[in-house]
Amino acid sequence: MSTAVLIVSADAALLDDLLRLAAAADAEARVASDASHARSAWRDAALVVAGPDLAVQLAGCAPPRRPGVILATAEPGGDEVYRLAVDIGAQDVVSLPDGETWLAERMAAAAEPVTDRATTVGVIGGRGGAGASVLSATLARSAAGRGLHTLLIDGDPLGGGIDLVLGAEGTPGARWSDYAERRGRLSGAALHDSLPARGGLAVLSWHRGAVEQVSAETMRSVLDAAARGYDLVVADLPRHVTDASAEALAAADVTLIVVPAEVRAAVAADRVADVARRYTRDLRLVVRGPAPGGLKPAVIAESLRLPLAGVMSADRRLAGAIERGEPPGGGGPLGAFCARFLGDLGQTRRPRAHVSEPGEEAP
Repeated sequence: MSTAVLIVSADAALLDDLLRLAAAADAEARVASDASHARSAWRDAALVVAGPDLAVQLAGCAPPRRPGVILATAEPGGDEVYRLAVDIGAQDVVSLPDGETWLAERMAAAAEPVTDRATTVGVIGGRGGAGASVLSATLARSAAGRGLHTLLIDGDPLGGGIDLVLGAEGTPGARWSDYAERRGRLSGAALHDSLPARGGLAVLSWHRGAVEQVSAETMRSVLDAAARGYDLVVADLPRHVTDASAEALAAADVTLIVVPAEVRAAVAADRVADVARRYTRDLRLVVRGPAPGGLKPAVIAESLRLPLAGVMSADRRLAGAIERGEPPGGGGPLGAFCARFLGDLGQTRRPRAHVSEPGEEAP
């Protein structure tokens, strides 16, 4: 197995700092105390951090150019430091201790296995009670049923809790408040290991009680970790865009807006769609039947200027099942829609094997 971080230095003080940061990042580190040892491990390490004490010697060995090389120094960067960085092919120069947080995050990233990023789907309601949360939960459960490593994110603090839709409110694990003070990079393994999960489906929802605030930075950190740690991420989002939900909309590969087949719902959804378009790259319409006045899905799609992702027929049994704590299943009209959508999305591949990746501890 290749080394996550190769440290090239013989400076005892600098080595102490770099090894401490590698340990904090849970990144395997190898030390090369001379240039010849460094050259032999140069290609295999995910990240190379070199000290200025060996930079001249290292440049003399002419190691092959590669990405992921950093020159770390305890002195403020000057012309000489940047010249050394150019000589060894370093893309970045970091001064310690000011740059410790940044360097630790780079080390943590180097320690994580290289995987495909998850597909992220956002779901919003065109009006209140449109059924976006139920669609989000059913879509996530359908994906998990296909063997996809799936995360369902509740992005609406006023929505009542997506874990209630799943009947998972009593399942132990982290909620949004446990990440409220989150800053910087979060490892996919730390996120995975901390969340409530059932049958391959993890969920991140809210504690009961007072409204919890999630910053844009926290949402961005969680979404990035989720994209590295899962196959599919489904985010149930509020109609009124917040800083945090704007991050989720921007991260979504596809966003579904759920609109009942009613005139007033279509008019309300036009406003929601107008706002969502500012953030998300691919907005699609899902029409929920029945249509009391005979309003056709194609007419709604045309009026909203959106591609039609599909139609969800009503399932009279679903509301009662959710009230009894029974999560929406993969059957019925809603399950059929989810199966078609996942197939169109290409979510039929075999899931990645979950690796207990190095990273930060769970909250």
